[in-house]
Amino acid sequence: MRYIIIILFLSLTFQTNGQQITVRDSINKEVISFSTISFGNGLGNFADEEGRFVFAKENYKDVDTLFISAMGYAEKMVLTKALPKDVLLKPEVSQLNEVVVSAPKQGKFKVRKQKPKTHGDIFASWLPTVESEVAVLFERHEDKPSQISKLLLPINAETKYKTKGKGKFATIFRVNFYKNQGGLPGQPIGYENMVFSIDENEDKVFELDVKDEFIYIPENGIFVSLQVLGYENSKGRLAQTKQYREIKTARGIQKISTSFRPLLPFTNALPLEHTFVRRVFLNNKKWQIFDKSYNSKSKLIQSGHQNYGMGAEFKVFEN
Repeated sequence: MRYIIIILFLSLTFQTNGQQITVRDSINKEVISFSTISFGNGLGNFADEEGRFVFAKENYKDVDTLFISAMGYAEKMVLTKALPKDVLLKPEVSQLNEVVVSAPKQGKFKVRKQKPKTHGDIFASWLPTVESEVAVLFERHEDKPSQISKLLLPINAETKYKTKGKGKFATIFRVNFYKNQGGLPGQPIGYENMVFSIDENEDKVFELDVKDEFIYIPENGIFVSLQVLGYENSKGRLAQTKQYREIKTARGIQKISTSFRPLLPFTNALPLEHTFVRRVFLNNKKWQIFDKSYNSKSKLIQSGHQNYGMGAEFKVFEN
């Protein structure tokens, strides 16, 4: 009986762990970090920094197809009933029409700062999900050559609303960059993955040093986005967990995306049409201005808190 129990335990453990898939470049076989795994039903997940994703059929019983993509690669469809050990993505130059290779600028510069807009009101804060991405436009300072040396990210860790020892979390975010295409985030700009973690010990403004990335703002500006990848596990890696909950309603089972902390405080102290959002697994990844056309029932929009007040520190060069 003891041996039977052990065998059953091992069997259940294997099923719970699911199948591990690694996403790789089809040419050089190198892993593709943080690739997007879409389930085709408005939900999805991300591979970790080593290109790995665990698919457990018992967690996603109604998912029969995965759509796997990454910046600079063609999307690939894979059936869950025949998942390979490695998924190979083909590089596609048309998806990455601008790769930034910038030499450091020389000469005198002044340090300038665009202050972030933040507050401690959790009821005027955006609750991010794994499918959400928020972008704002940065322009050159005084129309001079400008390098972004630091991003100042407003966050709300809810410290005032939590008792001591509770509310612990660690969430992994990614910063992305996009061309300004007629006032909307356009094609992605190919900087390396800028991935970092925020936990409950951070509050108000998280400072992300990016000076070594040599991010120079084009003449018509650059969009900078903040994207949730998921929770961080005890080893400091992206946790492979189910990213949505299933809730029984009168209309049947509804899938609700998992929300992540910290919250992102939205402000009413900036001009309208400043912040753009998109849901990575819905609406063909289309960017939308965060106003009534996006969601007229949003309490943030109704109260005028329509913008994410991301700030930055710049090196502004004389020429």
